[in-house]
Amino acid sequence: MLIDYFNAFPYTTSDIISSLSLSLLTLLLYQGAAWLQQKCQFIWLNPMLLTIVFLVPFLLYSQIDYQSYRQATQFIHALLEPATVALGFPLYQQIKTIKRHWQQLISLLALGVIIVITLSFVATMLLIHQTDIAIALSLKSVTTPIGIALTEQLSGDSSITPFAIIIAGFSGALLGPSWLRLLNVHSKIATGLAIGAASHVIGSIILTKQNASMGAYSSVALILSAVLTAFMAPLLIPLLIALFT
Repeated sequence: MLIDYFNAFPYTTSDIISSLSLSLLTLLLYQGAAWLQQKCQFIWLNPMLLTIVFLVPFLLYSQIDYQSYRQATQFIHALLEPATVALGFPLYQQIKTIKRHWQQLISLLALGVIIVITLSFVATMLLIHQTDIAIALSLKSVTTPIGIALTEQLSGDSSITPFAIIIAGFSGALLGPSWLRLLNVHSKIATGLAIGAASHVIGSIILTKQNASMGAYSSVALILSAVLTAFMAPLLIPLLIALFT
């Protein structure tokens, strides 16, 4: 029985060593980047961004493609789902506000979801006319697990989705508050909702470090936007695809 079990085991020793090595490298790069940001206190020294900056050249030099890397580090990828569920705590903290203004919040965020998906999809199709990439880019404003799952469900290019999500997160978090002030938007609630809806977890984390109140509303926006996107994207994106076919 034991012989049959080990013969049926899907991973070789080489696969296990590769998985452990790449996972350990990823974790060490992230922890090193987190230490550097804490020491220097520069917002643009984001651990996720720095990890990507160092990891991508290594993977290219080692000729390791994205699918192989993802397969090797799948246990890290699996941790994204419980981490996303943990974001429900800020939603609980603001439950009284949500109860008072739930209609306005859902209406505004639903409109935001429609605008983001539509503009991203249409712009991509007009520029390069590739449906799989348009699907991936249109789902850039939600958390990574939901974005990847929806992209795969809608036959998009799931290798592009994480990159698009990261770019949306960093650009919104770093430039969003200044842009909103330029538009004469000074409300903490409005700023938090806007950054959370457009820049998801990355934006919310960075915003929380600047102001706890804005970070709380940003967390509310990212959670509600993710839920709305999960329901609306499978209905909206096929309609957009039909316009270009």
